[in-house]
Amino acid sequence: MKLLRVGPAGAERPALLDRGGVLRDLSGLVADIDGALLADGAALERVAAAEAAGELPALDEGQRVGPPLAGIGKIVCIGLNYHDHATETGAQPPSEPVVFMKAPDTVVGPDDTVLVPRGSRKTDWEVELAVVIGRELRYAASHEEALAAVAGYAVAHDVSEREFQIERGGQWDKGKNCETFNPLGPWLVTADEIADPQALSLQLWVNGELKQDGSTADQIFPVAEVVRYLSQFMTLYPGDVINTGTPAGVALGQPEPKPYLKAGDVVELTIGGLGRQRQELKQA
Repeated sequence: MKLLRVGPAGAERPALLDRGGVLRDLSGLVADIDGALLADGAALERVAAAEAAGELPALDEGQRVGPPLAGIGKIVCIGLNYHDHATETGAQPPSEPVVFMKAPDTVVGPDDTVLVPRGSRKTDWEVELAVVIGRELRYAASHEEALAAVAGYAVAHDVSEREFQIERGGQWDKGKNCETFNPLGPWLVTADEIADPQALSLQLWVNGELKQDGSTADQIFPVAEVVRYLSQFMTLYPGDVINTGTPAGVALGQPEPKPYLKAGDVVELTIGGLGRQRQELKQA
C-alpha cells in the first residue's frame, strides 16, 4: 500500500493512493498514519481489504501532501553509507555505521519549502532511503529479524549545512537539525511492495540538472544490517525513522566553487517506487 497524509500543515488527514492512482480517504477507518497504526496488523489488514473492495471514498486531487507519518518518535541517520559518497568526500569507508540523530521537528512535506538557515554558506542536498519501523525491536539477532520490524519505506531529503556540520566544532547536529531540513514522502510504501531494498535507484536534480544518480546496491551497510546494528544500541519503536545515507553527487564532494544551495533554487528527488519530491528554497 501507498499511505500518505494530505491537507494543511498540522491538519492532515490519512489517505491511500490506490493502484489506479486515485487518492482515497482513510479517515473513516484510521485516526492517522502513525506508529500505532503501523504496529496494528489487524488495522492494516482492514485498510487493505477496504481498498480491494473499492470501499474507500475518493479525495479531491491537488491537495497539499504532508509527511506520510505522524508522531515520529526519533529519526536516526547513517552517515557515509555509500561507497561512492565516501570516496567523493575523501573519507575512508567506515568499519561500523556512522550514527547521528535528527529531530522529528525537522520533518516537512515532500513539496514544502526548505529554508536556507540565516548565516548559511554551505546548504547541501542528500537524497536518502528512509526506513520506517513498525514493530518494537531491541537486540535483533539476525537480518531477518531486523527486516521483520520494517513497516515500509519513503523518500527522505537529508538537507545539511556543511559549515555548521563540519567547521563549527562539536558533533554534526548543528548542520542537520535546522528548520525544514527533512522533507519526507510523498508516500509510506509498505514493505511488502518493496521486494529488495538494495535494488532501488535514487536521483536528485538541482534546477533541472542531475546531481545524484545512485542505487541502494552501493550501500556499505545494507538496510537489514543498519536496522540490526541500531537495535544493539537503542530500542526501535513503531513510528521511528531511519535515514540510510546518500550516494555520491552532493555539493560537498564537487570541485570549487562548490554549488551549494541558495534561495530560489529548486530541488527535485526520487527513489524508484517511492515517489518524488520537489522543494523551492527560501531564506529563513
